[in-house]
Formats: sequence, C-alpha cells, structure tokens
Amino acid sequence: MTHPPRLDLAELERADLELALAARGQERFRARQIFGWVYRKGLADTAAMTDLPQGLRTILASDFTLGTLRVASRERSEDGTEKFLIALADNRHIESVFIPDTPRMTFCISTQVGCAMGCRFCLTGKMGLVRNLTAGEIVGQVRLLADALSLRTGFNIVLMGMGEPLHNYDETMKALRILADEHGFAVSPRRVTLSTVGLLPALQRLAQEPFIPNLAISLHAPTDAQRGELVPLNRKYGIADIIEACRRFPARSRSRITFEYVLLAGVNDSQDDARKLARLLSGVRSKVNLIPLNAAAGIQFERPSDEAVNRFAKRLSDAGITVSVRKSRGRDIRAACGQLIVTGDRLSAAQQLAVMM
Repeated sequence: MTHPPRLDLAELERADLELALAARGQERFRARQIFGWVYRKGLADTAAMTDLPQGLRTILASDFTLGTLRVASRERSEDGTEKFLIALADNRHIESVFIPDTPRMTFCISTQVGCAMGCRFCLTGKMGLVRNLTAGEIVGQVRLLADALSLRTGFNIVLMGMGEPLHNYDETMKALRILADEHGFAVSPRRVTLSTVGLLPALQRLAQEPFIPNLAISLHAPTDAQRGELVPLNRKYGIADIIEACRRFPARSRSRITFEYVLLAGVNDSQDDARKLARLLSGVRSKVNLIPLNAAAGIQFERPSDEAVNRFAKRLSDAGITVSVRKSRGRDIRAACGQLIVTGDRLSAAQQLAVMM
C-alpha cells in the first residue's frame, strides 16, 4: 500500500496549512502556531513545538516535512557584505547576499537558478535558465539568512539576486504572501523591492495584486535601439510600453518607481543619454538608481569613471529627476549587482531550451 507524499510545510501558505490540518481533524488555529515556530522562532523540528498537542506533533512527523536549504559556503566582504552559496535539495545551487547597514539590514534573494533574460552586462544571465525556484525555496533563503545572522525581524528584502522574479511569477508571489503572513515573518510590502527587466504581461498582472512590493525597473538605456542591444527582452516589450505600464502602476503615497540604470563606459553614459533619460521619465513618479558597472571577467563592458558618473547624475538632477548612485557592496567577493553566478550549474544551450519549453 502506497502512502500519499508528505506535505512540505515550507511550501504551504497558512490558509493551505489550515485546510490540511482540518482534513486531519485538527483545529485550524494550529496553523498560526506552526507558522510562529517555523518563521518567528526558526524551529525546524516539529517534535519540539511544545505548545502543540502530542497527537498533532505525531501527525506532523508522519504527514509533513519541512524543506530546508543548506549553506554550501559563506564569504564575507571587507565592507561587511556576506554572500551565501546555497545548496538546494536537487544539488543545484543559488546565491543570496546579506547587505548590512542600508540603513536597515537587507537580504538579497534569488528567484531562479540562473536567468533566461540574457542581459549582456550580467553574469547570472550567462548561466541561462536552469530552473525556477519554488516558493518554499525563495522563502527558505530568508529563513536561512535569518538563522545564520540571528536576525529575525527588522530586515528588508530585495528580489535582486539570481533570476527574473516575474518570469517565475506564481511562485514568487506565493513566497511574498508567506513572508507577509502576520503569524510568520510579517514582512510588509513596503520592506520588499522587486526588480524586473519589464515582462509586460506579468507587470500588468502585478498591478492587480493585493500584495504589491516596491517596484524597480531595470531600464539601462533611454532608447529601444540601445536597450535592445543590452536587454534582449526589449525587442519584445519596448521602452514606451514599459513606461506606460509604470504610469498606470498603482503607487502608494510618497512611493516612487525606481528605474535602475547600469552605467557602461562609452555605451550609455553620455550627457546625451542622460538628457534622453530625463525626457523619457518626465511626468513619471520615479527615481533613478545609477549603478556603475561591477566589472568582472566574462563581461565585455567597462566601468565608467567617477567623473562620468557624477556628470550623468548631475544632468538628471538638473532636469528635476530624483537620482542616487548605488554604492557597490561586496565587489571583492563577487556579491555585487550583476556578479552572481554559479558556474557548475550552467546548462548547455540544448538543455536550456528544454527547460524553457
């Protein structure tokens, strides 16, 4: 006689856990207690959840499991940034980053193993897409970092690690709902930033969600001709359509959409580029985050001079655009923006195509 597979607590939203418990004759409110143990207290051993009746703990042991991730390696930068190489159950690997003093503590987490977007200045894109992460694996990075750093509250989350979050839409949004649950980590949407290159249908879908994180659009160029060379997806969803979607995107009071712009020497960092960018964003409730390229072997572009960065920023500011220049963190351990890559998990071109179909 075969038994049904055990349910993974890490993959269940609280409402689903309530249904699973009710189907086993247990009170629904026990799900709140279990969420508290798993997320607030970081307990993985269900037998040690002492405020649950022994009968329920027996059921949890027999019918449920709790998927956990494993730290394969951990590196610390000279600036305090830490990079975690994380092993998944299928022996694939992802990277997550802890960035201290930003001014809150920040967890930068991944949503895919690799990435299908192929942005030419990003090492992760060179991996191609290996597979999507499950909601439990996305949340699992937060659980793992919270445990490793003894930091269970007061942190921000940025979906800026490996992968395009909106390319893994359903699992990403499920993960955000689990993270937001008031009986777990209780992470407010205001403390989550989702970065996307602009998958237009998914972006429009995101605008209808009850949980809407802060939005960061990876723009990187002011014209379709330039952006199409840097971000292949732009050939399908052009800048005008993305900007129009941003104009319609629901914004909280005092909230702005961030436009991320990686500055590449001699490619998109001229004064004319700055002027075109300012004109493009005119009337959009926005701010621009300039990111001088984090150069690395395998990336053909170069980082612009500090003088060029400052000139670009000043031109935007003079045009009335709110602008900041991102301070690169963790460059010495290859943990900065665009530098995350797991070389052993790359797929061949044929394998990548099979995954994407």
